[in-house]
Parts: sequence; C-alpha cells; structure tokens
Amino acid sequence: MTSLGLTENSDTLYRIILARPDSCVASLATELGWPEERVRSGLDELADLSLLRRTPSDQETNSLQVLNPGIALDLLLSRQSAEVARRQQELAESRASAAAIIAGYVEGAAASNAQRTNEGVEKLFGVEAVQRKIAELADRAERETLSFALGGAQPAGSRAVAQRLLDRRIPARTVYPDSIRNDADGMRHAEWHVARGNRIRTAAALPMWIHIVDSAVALVPLDPADSSHGAAVIPEPGAVAAFTALYEAVWETAVPLGEPPQHGLEDVGSRHRELLRLLARGCTDEAAARRLGVSLRTERRLISELMATMEARSRFQLGQRAVERGYL
Repeated sequence: MTSLGLTENSDTLYRIILARPDSCVASLATELGWPEERVRSGLDELADLSLLRRTPSDQETNSLQVLNPGIALDLLLSRQSAEVARRQQELAESRASAAAIIAGYVEGAAASNAQRTNEGVEKLFGVEAVQRKIAELADRAERETLSFALGGAQPAGSRAVAQRLLDRRIPARTVYPDSIRNDADGMRHAEWHVARGNRIRTAAALPMWIHIVDSAVALVPLDPADSSHGAAVIPEPGAVAAFTALYEAVWETAVPLGEPPQHGLEDVGSRHRELLRLLARGCTDEAAARRLGVSLRTERRLISELMATMEARSRFQLGQRAVERGYL
C-alpha cells in the first residue's frame, strides 16, 4: 500500500495489527525481530495517516487503538484523489502556459514575410510542404519521433513515411485526442502503428499539432487554430526542449490505446474538465471543439452533460459550480 503513503515498515506493521489488533509494541518487536524504536517509528507513521490512534497511556501500556480500516483507508484514498486532482490542475495550467508561449513564439516567427527568418525558423506553407519536410526529417532521424496528431483524415503518404522509420528501427510515439476512439478510419491508422510496435496514447485534449524529431528539431503550426496553414521548423535547442517537455507532460497522463479513457461523469471526467478549462479561458465553442478534436455538436453535448451533472441552468452558473467543486 505504498501508493497510499505507507512505507514498507508501516505497511508491514499495519497488516499485522489488523490481523492481531491486541498487539503491543513489545509483541510486535518480538514477532518482527525489530528494535522497539523501529516499531514505534512505524506506529507513528500509521498514526500520522490516521490508521490508528495513540494516546498518552500508550507510553505506559504500549496498547494500540486501530481505527476502522474501511473508514481510515477510504479517507486516505480521498486524500490521494484530492492530491491527484491538484496535480492534474497544475499540469493543465502548465499545458495552458506552454501552449500560450508556443503560440506567441510561432506568431512571432510568422510575422516576417521572408521564407526564412534571421533566427533560422523556416516557414512551410500548406499541408503538402509540411508533409515533405516530415518525410525529409524522417529520413534523417536517428533516435525517436514524437507527435501530437489531431485526428481526422491522415495526409497522403504518411503511412509510407512511418514505414520507412520502422524499417530503420526508429521508434515513434504519438498522442491523439480521445475522440479518435470513435473514428473508424483514425482507429485503423492508429492500430496499424500499434501492430508494428509504435506507441500510441490518447488524451482528453491536445494543445496543438506538434512533430519533434530526435529532440533536435520541432515542427509547430503557423496558426495553432488551423494547422493546415503550414508549420514553422524550429531548430533552436531551448525552444525544442520546451516543446519536448510539453509533449512528455501530456504523454505521462495520456492513456495507451488499448485501455479505455476515463470519462466517467460521476466525478467530472478528464475531457469534461478540459472543456471547462477551455471555456474558462474564453475559448468559443468552435475553438474548444477544435482543441478537443471533436465536432461542434459533440462539444455542445459535453456542455449539456456538464450542466446536467452539476445542475446548472446557465453557462454562468456552470462556471460557478465548477469553481465551487474545484474543477477550475
């Protein structure tokens, strides 16, 4: 039970105490072959976690009062859930900040009409130019490629490029939006990769399309709201490191393709949470749908589900309820 905050010592003690609640410090020390000080240290940990209660009389009698494990462990799980929610919120805020920085960086690169800026940022206009660059970089790749793919129809020739990487034993990792699980064509494409050893995960929402090769060069969209406009090719180590860090943060919490995403509304699911955050940042329904990789109709259905779950009669009230429940 180390995932609940117990150390190896306290876990061992707790299991014995549950089986023999009349144990005392001396008997535990004898049974385990531990010094009494080690036993007391473990008991202190259990008391700190509210799994047992120690009173001043313990110092004299060495007696222990075990709390109901059903209640105590449920409390620990609740604390852990709260901590996970807090970390998810921090991660979401980090993603939002990183996405804003990336968008600003790309907009700055796109401000020049020159094909190549003084900073070495190459601009590619249109999907075909981007795909040619991806193929070129694939042929030069030596370690790994990382991608955020927004789903939908796959560009012509993308599978041939992927096969060339596979032939050279260059691994590829890709994150799709969860919505791809409901897209037959998208799933066939993703499963083709998985069947050949590439790693595919899905996330509730992606900040934008990104393609990184060998942690040395990154392709990001000229227009984060519409990747079909083209991409910027960024070789600067600092910028590429930032994009890679964003990728790894999303990858860490994304779900492998073979596992179902967690979208239960008994405690607002990850996709619904992400939608709340997008709306709170002022995204229109259309922009939120693009970020989630779903249709406008699906995005509005998700809003309806949120309003029903949180008993909100308006979007304003939905925002209030989301804040009250800690979702924002």
